[in-house]
Amino acid sequence: MSLTGNWSYPTAVKFGAGRISELPQACAQAGIKRPLLVTDRGLRDLPITTDVLDIMEDNGLGRAMFADVDPNPNEKNLDAGLAVYREGGHDGVIAFGGGSGLDLGKMVAFMSGQTRPIWDFEDIGDWWTRADPAGIAPIIAVPTTAGTGSEVGRASVITNSETHVKKIIFHPKVLPSVVIADPELTVGMPRAITAGTGLDAFAHCVEAFSSPHYHPMSQGIALEGMRLVIDYLPRAYTIGTDIEARAHMMSAAAMGATAFQKGLGAIHALSHPIGAVYGTHHGTTNAVCMPAVLRLNAPVIEHRFDRAAAYLGIEGGFHGFQAFVQEFNDSLGIPRRLSEMGVGHDRLEELTEMALQDPSCGGNPVELTRDNVMSLFEQVI
Repeated sequence: MSLTGNWSYPTAVKFGAGRISELPQACAQAGIKRPLLVTDRGLRDLPITTDVLDIMEDNGLGRAMFADVDPNPNEKNLDAGLAVYREGGHDGVIAFGGGSGLDLGKMVAFMSGQTRPIWDFEDIGDWWTRADPAGIAPIIAVPTTAGTGSEVGRASVITNSETHVKKIIFHPKVLPSVVIADPELTVGMPRAITAGTGLDAFAHCVEAFSSPHYHPMSQGIALEGMRLVIDYLPRAYTIGTDIEARAHMMSAAAMGATAFQKGLGAIHALSHPIGAVYGTHHGTTNAVCMPAVLRLNAPVIEHRFDRAAAYLGIEGGFHGFQAFVQEFNDSLGIPRRLSEMGVGHDRLEELTEMALQDPSCGGNPVELTRDNVMSLFEQVI
């Protein structure tokens, strides 16, 4: 079976090895003639990035780049990116990289023609209607990791640098016009990043599958996304050049982000404040939090995972799945405690309050309270 395809769900996706060469056609399709490539500092000087800049330049698209993006991008990064975008007279964004580059790139395009501050567009009620749709530039997304799935999302996570709170900024037109999902771009990922990003995709699928909200399409996507991660993440982790495994992981990442339209839960409610305060890797943080959250949610989700476990090739129903998750983490070098990642016990009260205000709380199967959230933090730190 050829792992190549053109998909229109949830947006136009050019999927397959080597398809980064189609970037000029993607720009034409999106109506972009003067793109700004937005990526993070870690990717700035890597061959995959310079190769893309060469493709742009060779096809009359220039080689403009903004790469001052933090691992947890904030409004200061955004302001700097907007200044470069406007001064360069750009008419669209190529969001390139992992979650940080993709999220910041999408926000540069979104805010390029807005007059209100970014916090006015937080994902609360109908705040997205405050935006001027005509002021949103077209976006092409090119993921270089297989984790966040931001390339198929209509939102970005931006950290408020003053309050250290992660905010979700949403608008339907933030969904990229075209995605180029080329698994060859992920081959150079270090093993730890392969594991952390892959388990981020897994967490998206697990939480979407666990969510109490009704969305059968997302439910099915989440289940198959879990299977792909279980089957192919160990291969991508062990042999980084396994392009088949890399391709399936890239699909799983997009599937996780599509599935969590159904909702996220306590895993993300915990990991968002931890990442904002301590700067931890998001996917790895999710993985550490998952076993404790599964224990909390067990009374509500047990029957659901009893059925899913057989499809996933796991014996023992929900309890077998629980045991598998910890073994899976261990096999991929994930620490059992966040303290091993520099997270301390001195800010539990603050983290608890931040978690309870996170929008992911609403998708958790068990109602989150101050007591059970504090208990979760005590278990994972």
